Amino acid sequence: MPERVISFAQAIAEAVEGIMEEDPRFQLMGARFTGHTKSARVMDPIIERYADRISWPPISEIAYCGVAIGAAISGVRSIVEMSTATFSYEAIPQIVNEAAIVHANSNGRISAPVVFHVLYGIRGAGAAQHSGSPQGWYWSAPGLQVAMPATPADMKGLLRYAALRSKGPTVLLDHQRLMEGFGPVPEGPFEIPFGQASVEREGDDVTILGTSIQVQRALEAADILYRDHGLAAEVLDLRTLQPLDHATIARSVKKTGRVVVTDESPEDAGVATVLAGIVASEMFDSLRAPVKRVGVLPTPVPYAKGMEDFVTPRVDRIVAAALEVAKR
Repeated sequence: MPERVISFAQAIAEAVEGIMEEDPRFQLMGARFTGHTKSARVMDPIIERYADRISWPPISEIAYCGVAIGAAISGVRSIVEMSTATFSYEAIPQIVNEAAIVHANSNGRISAPVVFHVLYGIRGAGAAQHSGSPQGWYWSAPGLQVAMPATPADMKGLLRYAALRSKGPTVLLDHQRLMEGFGPVPEGPFEIPFGQASVEREGDDVTILGTSIQVQRALEAADILYRDHGLAAEVLDLRTLQPLDHATIARSVKKTGRVVVTDESPEDAGVATVLAGIVASEMFDSLRAPVKRVGVLPTPVPYAKGMEDFVTPRVDRIVAAALEVAKR
C-alpha cells in the first residue's frame, strides 16, 4: 500500500484539527499558521469549525502571550500563532522571563504548557526585520523547549506532542519556504516525543547535522556529494534543540568522524556554533577533522535577492564544507 503524502501546510492543519478534536478546552490565539504562501487557505475549514475557540488578538504580543501563559497555568492549553518570528521579540519578557521559569520558581508546582508558533528565517524579500532566526536565543533560555520540524511528518508529530503531552512551554519554529514541500505522514493521531533525532540518510564519510529547512538542503548536498565526489554523507534531522538528542548525534559522529552542522541562524553565536561546540566537547575522541559550520553570514539580512541568496546557508556552501572536512 503506497504511503500517504501530504504537504507541510496540510500537516499543520491536520495536527491542529486533531488537537482541537481531542481537547474540547483547547484554544487558538490566531490561526494563520502558514503565513502568506500558496497554502494560506489550508486553515480555513478549521477557522470556520472552531470559531468559538479561536481568538484574534490585537497587535500586542507581550499582552496576549501573557494571557496564554496565564491560561496554561490554569489548565487551558493553547497555541499562540505569532506569524513572523521577529514579532515574538516584543513578547520576550513573557516567553523567557515568565513561561520558561515558572516551573522552577514554583518548585515544580506550576507549569505553563503553551506553544508559541513562529515562522522564522529567510523567506524571500523579508529584509532585516522580517527574516529573523531566533532559535538560538530561545535555546539559550532555560525552561523553554525548542522544536524545528523539517518534514510534514515532523510537523504533525511535534506540534501534536507539544500541544497535548508536553508539560512545559515550547517555541516551535517553522520555515515558510517548507510549506509547499511534500512528504509521507501517518494518518490519525501521530506524535513525536521531543529529543528524538531522525537519520534521514545513512552514510559513512561525513555527518551533516541539520534543522528545519537545512535538513532539506543537506539532503540535496548529500546527493551532490555522492554523485560528483563519491562521498556518502549521513544526514540527521535534529527535530528539537531542547531537548537535544545527544546519543543519536554521538553514534553518527563515531561512525563518520567528520561533521558539518547547519542551521539558518547567524554563524556567530548561532545554533550551528553551539552544536559545533557540543560535538567538539563531548565527541572529541571520535573526530578526525575540525567541525565545520554553515549558517547565515553575520549581517542583517538584505532585501535584494542576490544579496539575500549570498548570506543564505545554501546547498553549495554545505557541499563545500563537507568536502573540506573530508580532505582532513
